[in-house]
Amino acid sequence: MSRPLHRGSSGGGARLSIGGTRDYLDYREPLDSNSETKDFENGCSAAAVAAPSRSRQGVSVVLFNLGLTLIVMLAILVSLYWTISISMSSRVGIYKGYRRLQEQLVLDLSQIGELSLSTAKPKELEFCPPEYENHVPCYNSSSYMDSEDSYVGRSRQDRQCVRESAATLESICLVPPPRKYRIPLRWPTGRDFIWKNNVKVSGQEFSLGSLTKRMMVEEEHISFHSDSLMVDGVEDYSHQIAEMIGLRNDSNFIEAGVRTVLDIECGFGSFGAHLSSKQLLIICLAGYEISGSQVQLTLERGLPAIIGSFTSKQLPFPVLSFDMVHCAQCGIEWETKDGIFLIEVDRLLRPGGFFVWTSALNTHRSLQSKENQKKWTFIRDFAERLCWDMLAQQDETIIWKKTIKKNCYSSRKSGPNICGKTQDPESPYYESLHLCIGGTHSQRWIPIESRTVWPSRSKLSSDELSVYGVHQEDFSDDLMNWNSVVRNHWSLLSPLIFSDHPKRPGDEDPSPPYNMLRNVLDMNARFGGFNAALLDAGKSVWVMNVVPVNGVNYLPLILDRGLVGIQHDWCEAFPTYPRTYDMIHADGLLSLEAHRKQKCSLVKLFAEIDRILRPEGWVILRDTASLIEETRSVTSLMKWDARMMETDVNSDERLLLCQKPFIRKQQ
Repeated sequence: MSRPLHRGSSGGGARLSIGGTRDYLDYREPLDSNSETKDFENGCSAAAVAAPSRSRQGVSVVLFNLGLTLIVMLAILVSLYWTISISMSSRVGIYKGYRRLQEQLVLDLSQIGELSLSTAKPKELEFCPPEYENHVPCYNSSSYMDSEDSYVGRSRQDRQCVRESAATLESICLVPPPRKYRIPLRWPTGRDFIWKNNVKVSGQEFSLGSLTKRMMVEEEHISFHSDSLMVDGVEDYSHQIAEMIGLRNDSNFIEAGVRTVLDIECGFGSFGAHLSSKQLLIICLAGYEISGSQVQLTLERGLPAIIGSFTSKQLPFPVLSFDMVHCAQCGIEWETKDGIFLIEVDRLLRPGGFFVWTSALNTHRSLQSKENQKKWTFIRDFAERLCWDMLAQQDETIIWKKTIKKNCYSSRKSGPNICGKTQDPESPYYESLHLCIGGTHSQRWIPIESRTVWPSRSKLSSDELSVYGVHQEDFSDDLMNWNSVVRNHWSLLSPLIFSDHPKRPGDEDPSPPYNMLRNVLDMNARFGGFNAALLDAGKSVWVMNVVPVNGVNYLPLILDRGLVGIQHDWCEAFPTYPRTYDMIHADGLLSLEAHRKQKCSLVKLFAEIDRILRPEGWVILRDTASLIEETRSVTSLMKWDARMMETDVNSDERLLLCQKPFIRKQQ
């Protein structure tokens, strides 16, 4: 168990020594003054050739030296030509790869060397242009950035992440907040009331009527209806779903085994906002949008959300991850591509899980059209071939239940085949969609009714842990450690630490605590212990647990504990909008990235952290002393206030606590 944290030294930069002096050796031997008296290698002595005059000897020596010089120069020219020809040749891939590695190494060493100089303060990164205020890498293409029409019909793009081989400090910038940005309100007030200028919402959204139904827009803020008199009827809708499943009301979802829900195209999180009071954890999944983003508004309200879409790739979740998948007017054409999107829903659902589909296509009026009738028939028949049971249909809503029996698939007369083991990885990372049923090979095939009811589900038994290759002792020690760490971390989140680093003018400072935590991102979640400890401590937060692709994959364990998470490569941008998390936590991530074969730019990684962190948000890094000291210099580039502390007197670990200042843009 960790001891209480002690404040360390607050001065000085990172103590990093790089390089050293080089000794250049001169390989040119001095000319021997008696060389003319030495024997030649052919055995002839100097006496045998004493006849020629001294003048002829002098000429011979001059000619010999001249010839030797010409030979050396020719050799140098040939070597230079050979080197240039190799470096310029595109056919010799091994040399090109070596040169790229060498250039990246030189670049990294030069950047780290500049940061390690204690005599000069590192230059801070500049802010990006204003059009990057809502920039989402991997989704913002140059054509959309240059387009005069920012709305572009709520266009969505496929995820396209391209790694840059060399990122210089000059090519990296910090995403600025909007000119009239304001710190979000504390939870739970912030769930129902957000500042209008914090999100990118244009007038065109209101003309469609999709926003005005769910919220009231004032001059400076947007109010969401989430009380018992909801205008959009989310509470009645939730009760309806519970009754169709066979429950008394939506307070019984937990008893029926429903804890985690994937809400596809969630609107603005109203469904999740309501069910969060019922101990359910709903993660919104919506495509990238230029304006009026569902994900951006949902996260601004303090609710889980992430960018993703049913287009051509599997979502970065394991098989059998969710108790319910919900789609209300989500706009997905389930009947297209031979039902491949329904197969992806089946992959994500746990045995006995529910697929809730609400669509105008399900009404009697809509089914009078032959085209709609054909679509509906295909979806109904395909769901049956997936071994789904239709539980009920009411108004526009239909609920299916996934089978709990594997032998159902072998008794079918037709339908998608069972995936082979090569097509059915436990946790695919944006792999292509497959036209086969996945998850049947997993040891995690357990009906939701047979799982422990939340919140006991978060504490797995030794038999359950054996499925993930985890020992009970390690799991228990991890939880005890995090319970202690959370108490220490929470006590450190105080403005007193940064009393000599004022964030804003005093007349604008609210009463302590300055920052209210709601959205938390754990960059290296392992078992999800940090998340579990926060819940045990009664903190009103939710955590996006991230499992790096280059680490041990415990994401199935995290999701089976009743938490939410995603697999991610930290060499790429995280699929979210700017300013969406209040705190970012990373324990051991720097060590994990340091042992990576293809390392990523540390400066670029922290610029990405700055992008998704809200102004006045916190960053907590825990790692070895040497890595924390190196990283501290990088945080100064981000304009962060930082303090390095010891975690234990006898430990090599250090804690780096940072806060992103709120830098107001000039009016």
